[in-house]
Amino acid sequence: MKNKRTAVTYILLIIIIAAAFIPLPYYITKPGGAHELDPIVHVEGGDENDTGTFMLTTIRMGPANIYSSIWAYFREFEEILPKEDVRYPHESDNEYNVRQFHLMDTSQQNAITVAFDEAGKSYDWTYKGVYVLGVFPGMPAEEVLEAGDRITEIDGRELKESKEMTNYVQLKKAGETVTVTYNRDDQEKKAEISLKSFPELGGKSGLGISLADDRTLESDPEVTLEAEEIGGPSAGLMFSLEIYDQLMEEDMAAGRRIAGTGTIEADGTVGRIGGIEQKVVAADRAGAEIFFAPDDELPDEMNGVPTNYEEAKKAAAEIKTDMDIVPVKTFSDAVHYLSSLTASK
Repeated sequence: MKNKRTAVTYILLIIIIAAAFIPLPYYITKPGGAHELDPIVHVEGGDENDTGTFMLTTIRMGPANIYSSIWAYFREFEEILPKEDVRYPHESDNEYNVRQFHLMDTSQQNAITVAFDEAGKSYDWTYKGVYVLGVFPGMPAEEVLEAGDRITEIDGRELKESKEMTNYVQLKKAGETVTVTYNRDDQEKKAEISLKSFPELGGKSGLGISLADDRTLESDPEVTLEAEEIGGPSAGLMFSLEIYDQLMEEDMAAGRRIAGTGTIEADGTVGRIGGIEQKVVAADRAGAEIFFAPDDELPDEMNGVPTNYEEAKKAAAEIKTDMDIVPVKTFSDAVHYLSSLTASK
């Protein structure tokens, strides 16, 4: 009898331990941190000695297991997200990481151009090729290309933008072959790839890759962003503000601790992000006095869904913070708001 109880105990222990390693098709998100941008953003010759502080906000995210899901269910400001809300179908870990890196890189480039446009400074672009973000399973490119490859030529034609490659391939028929020149790990490679009818393109021919333009931004003065540990595009607005602050003589933060979130488009539009309630919590914990939230305009099919600003206001009320939640549609909105605060002092 004693041996049976011991065996049952061991079996239960094994089950309990094993449950922690059984992945679920969900992710858990929770409040992350608020990171000061002064040590991250460096504008050559810029003023990094202003009295205030700009901060980007983050969330913490990881794959769910049974225990973390139960814990998150009962915890305030922890959210359980279906895997498809985070990852594309069939997206590998490497493809997800490459996509996040590209989103972050694009966000940083947009942040520089938006800040430079507002400040009247100059910059230029160098085109490097077509960046492979992912490869679709069962399509011709699967045996040749990987996420992170950079395609520079197709059939000997030098590419100037990704649209050129898309248009060229779609004029061909399924079964035809193209020669692709690409770079991987600083080595140039060539491969012939047969085209295949691509259901996602309405039956047009394709290689079966998701792609984007790969460009390098050259600015005067030079801007360096040390943000390797931060993925995704949601820090775009705050990067723009810190860059602009270092470009200008005016002290934009003026002694205040200012946090926020939002993507930034090349035209200065501030875009919607996920997890804004958790970022409000992170900003409040860091002592922020002002929090910029995207005042996004939602399409008709999202009627009834709260805007980021509305979500941020709700979270701020729930945690009873004194932090001012400020809606912004564009980068200029944020600049004008801060300038008005400085003028009123």
